[in-house]
Amino acid sequence: MNKTEDTKWLYEIKPKGKFIDLNFKEIWRYRDLLVLFIKRDIVTVYKQTVLGPLWYLIQPLFTSVIFTLVFNNVAGIKIDGAPSFLFNLAGITLWTYFKECLTNTSVTFATNAGLFGKVYFPRVISPLSRILSGLFKYGIQLTIFIVFFLYYLLYKEKPISVGSTIYLLPIAIATVAMFGLGVGMILSAFATKYRDVKILISFGMQLLLYLSAVMYPLSLVKEKLSDYAWVVEYNPIAQVIEAYRYMLLNVGQANMSGLWISFGLSILFVFLGLIVFNKTEKTFIDTV
Repeated sequence: MNKTEDTKWLYEIKPKGKFIDLNFKEIWRYRDLLVLFIKRDIVTVYKQTVLGPLWYLIQPLFTSVIFTLVFNNVAGIKIDGAPSFLFNLAGITLWTYFKECLTNTSVTFATNAGLFGKVYFPRVISPLSRILSGLFKYGIQLTIFIVFFLYYLLYKEKPISVGSTIYLLPIAIATVAMFGLGVGMILSAFATKYRDVKILISFGMQLLLYLSAVMYPLSLVKEKLSDYAWVVEYNPIAQVIEAYRYMLLNVGQANMSGLWISFGLSILFVFLGLIVFNKTEKTFIDTV
């Protein structure tokens, strides 16, 4: 009897045979590696820096101050129902998380080419680690927002309150995370062949910032630029940010249908991203 034929392998490494081959059991088996990647992403970003993790706080705070001075004080954008600083800080925290998810995921193959070419592990662990490590940073920034919210609530005369849909906050966070993951995996496939995709992503994110209602409410776009308001209204990220601010500050439009549509689209993009990611990981090492 041929002993080779009777051997039952514990693990079998073979090419992906499906459009979407997401083996949760295998990912769970490599959970220690996932945790290691998350720690690496958190620690190494600000390693050998003077301020270290304080950059997690400085970036959104300084950006919020600049946005408040430029857009609210100079440009005269009025925010009814909440302090301008809190309005900007809320939008920036969620936008920053989305931006990091997309940009970090989009360079998965380029930044991990050496590792992917030497050892085997489920490749999807790499972009997943970026999403989860970004969630840790987002948690720190959300905590800072809560601190300033309590400060305005207790020591300022202007009344503020959370929205009635605050319980949907995890849906908003999950939506931007899935958008960043799905779109990032799609762009990572193009980045293996075309180096200028990275430059295009950086430039595109700067433009998308102004089309995502981060520093202004959707109602202002409809009022000032009614003929072009559809550009922002059809942006799913803008819908999520608008709903997110309503949850945290009870300002803006309480249009939860836009949030649910964006949530559904984010799931679709994750599936599309997995299809492209699985196809690319078979041949990327020849082009990266």
